[in-house]
Amino acid sequence: QVQLVESGGGLVQAGGSLRLSCAASGHTFSSYAMGWFRQAPGKEREFVATISWSGASSDYADSVKGRFTISRDNAKNTVYLQMNSLKPEDTALYYCAAGAVPGPLASYRYWGQGTQVTVSS
Repeated sequence: QVQLVESGGGLVQAGGSLRLSCAASGHTFSSYAMGWFRQAPGKEREFVATISWSGASSDYADSVKGRFTISRDNAKNTVYLQMNSLKPEDTALYYCAAGAVPGPLASYRYWGQGTQVTVSS
């Protein structure tokens, strides 16, 4: 069982930056791939970024490549999402998730409650 708690969301102007954190409970955090997803009002939840259990590999949605960076600190049971050059279309509720392997939404078994990111124009 893994419990996930996101933090770091907020209101930022376009072009600004935020860093999201996701703290995990449980001693098996380092064995899970971690992902970030987001859901805007009226839209389906979509993939943002994922990172392997070791941190050696990562992948991003095309819409955030070059602007967002996912990282993890297994000693702190935490995964991060650094978001730069934010755009109004990045406004959404951001979720972190844990799964056996990096992959699409269905690959992830455990989910946090989400943290709101709002980007003003």
